[in-house]
Amino acid sequence: MSISDPIADALTKIRNAYRAGHPQVIVNHNKLTEAIVKILAEENFVNSAQVLEKDPEQKINYRRILVNLRYTNDGVPVMRGIDRVSKPGRRVYVKAAKIPSVYNNTGCAIISTSSGVMVDRDARINGVGGEYICKVW
Repeated sequence: MSISDPIADALTKIRNAYRAGHPQVIVNHNKLTEAIVKILAEENFVNSAQVLEKDPEQKINYRRILVNLRYTNDGVPVMRGIDRVSKPGRRVYVKAAKIPSVYNNTGCAIISTSSGVMVDRDARINGVGGEYICKVW
């Protein structure tokens, strides 16, 4: 079965795992998903992200990403929400001067630029715009 939007699939798996209280989740691997998950780890929305290689013994012939989710001491998820903004049917692009802040800068926007995938803060500093992939808070 092919997935028409692998980024939305990965974000949905992470969101659902948080809601179910799972300690970790495995998402399908591609370069953009790997970059997004690494940003989530850098911004402390998840504990860590690790790329799992192919495993012929278990008949898994594709790469995956293991995401260790982050919770507070009370068991409340650190990530309150994650939404896909730019979709395959409707791409959303932003200029450097018009990059939106997410929930008064308590969250972050993830933007794919010509300089790579970065958060809104870094895109403003570098003065680059790009595709507005998702917002996290």
